[in-house]
Amino acid sequence: MVSIEGPAEDFDRLAAALRADSGDLSTFLEVVASKFESALPGRTRVERGGGMLRRRRPVNRVSLELGDLRFELARSGGAVAAQCTRVVRGIALKTEMLNLDTWLVELARALSAQAGASAQDRVALERLLS
Repeated sequence: MVSIEGPAEDFDRLAAALRADSGDLSTFLEVVASKFESALPGRTRVERGGGMLRRRRPVNRVSLELGDLRFELARSGGAVAAQCTRVVRGIALKTEMLNLDTWLVELARALSAQAGASAQDRVALERLLS
């Protein structure tokens, strides 16, 4: 298991780990979806394309709920669209389209904050980093 020193180190390590996976945008959604599904299954929703009988069903959209924030990545032509939505009692109040680097920073910050709030989220963060 990964040893984590504190919130600043959590943030830096998670941001670096996610950036490392973003080099190939065609597989980035697959990697992020896989990491989120395994580390935070109750908070992750993945939408896949293709028919039920297709062998390979690529990820079209992945979203992660963290407190009152929903982080989403979606396939948009040959690129990935990133957004962050503030949600209160199931109602989306504000949605911001972000560039991928900003989205990664905001996601890492929100994950680090969640990890500081509960032991279960701390374990999930450690799984994302491993």
